[in-house]
Amino acid sequence: MLTRRPRGTNDILPDEAARWQAVEEIIRGVCRDFGYGEIRTPVFEHTELFQRTAGESTDVVRKEMYTFQDRGGRSVTLRPEGTAPVVRAYLENGLHAGPQPVKLYYLTTPMFRYERPQAGRYRQHHQFGAEVLGSLDPAVDAELISLPIELLRRLGIEDLGVRLNSIGCPNCRPGYVAALREHFRPRLDDLCADCRTRFELNPLRMLDCKNEGCRRHKEAAPRSVDYLCGECADHFQGLRTYLETLGVRYTVEPTLVRGFDYYTKTVFEVFYTDLGAQDAVCGGGRYDGLVEELGGKPTPGIGFGLGMERLLYVLADLGRLPQVERGITVFVATAGDDVKPEALRLVRDLRRAGIPADVDYGGRSLKSQLKFADRYPARYVVILGSDELARGSAPLRDLRTAEQRDVPLDRLVQELAELRARD
Repeated sequence: MLTRRPRGTNDILPDEAARWQAVEEIIRGVCRDFGYGEIRTPVFEHTELFQRTAGESTDVVRKEMYTFQDRGGRSVTLRPEGTAPVVRAYLENGLHAGPQPVKLYYLTTPMFRYERPQAGRYRQHHQFGAEVLGSLDPAVDAELISLPIELLRRLGIEDLGVRLNSIGCPNCRPGYVAALREHFRPRLDDLCADCRTRFELNPLRMLDCKNEGCRRHKEAAPRSVDYLCGECADHFQGLRTYLETLGVRYTVEPTLVRGFDYYTKTVFEVFYTDLGAQDAVCGGGRYDGLVEELGGKPTPGIGFGLGMERLLYVLADLGRLPQVERGITVFVATAGDDVKPEALRLVRDLRRAGIPADVDYGGRSLKSQLKFADRYPARYVVILGSDELARGSAPLRDLRTAEQRDVPLDRLVQELAELRARD
């Protein structure tokens, strides 16, 4: 073989793509019901967008970004996450000047991170995410958290929970950061090299470490909720009240932080209880300083991201993948090349009527064409030869029931449309 796909990437073949499309349609329906509009941003951005927003202390910026210089000598980065590009587009395209809040979603958007591939996670992966910009109301947080829960419910996953935390704001965060440093300083020798770096850059990142030796020290770390200012405490309590109103089951997880420095106040993960250690399906949080960081006026925001590969992997594991029909409605089998022009016209007319149709392009015998149609699979077969053209009618065979009858050629499209409508 000349070449293979790069490590950490995946080919999505037609049968699997059909399942993706079915899930995507359900996602679009949920977003319509919640009043979110779709946004599509470029696959690469200027590197400083992610350096300024995600934070120099994050693993994404330090280790995982695909960054290169374009031919103009400008540093650009393949998109590693969805929020910063959406906020950039919100400002650049004047969405901040219209009615607020602005509710946006992106779907099957490719993301790029250089990390160790594992089940459901790739270096090029795809993400569904939603963002709300322009409201401080904790009810917005509750709505955003309930959106992926409703999506998963429609996909047949019911036993869901939410891990919830508040990591404060620039007013109360410094006191919490100081308490974390006091807690971890005498334990630095026991921590991994990454955590010792995080200790200097941003101690909150230490709570996100997956190293087993570090995790036991973070369990006894100070809790962010104990250091919240009055505004953050009221916001967190309001969110909890709204989640309870909506019937969302949650637990407060004191060590929960998200992977980017722009998060403030609310952070959360939606998880499925039967998935074991890797049970998180999606996660997100509030980023009230991000718009201002990118040059806009102070504007609150909140969002989440959900990996599509991860979602499809979970659905397959649980036997919840949507059932999709393969094949076409009509296959036109030809007896001889002299009728091929008429067969092509018939296929064209069927397609224009919205009926999926195909014809043989392999030079097969009529018998082989009928076998091929059954494997395609097709629901109906029209058999077209010179005798059929001469008498102005052709056999129409139902491959499910094996019933066959002659139909006038000038009624074939209408007849098949009526049959398809009854199926």
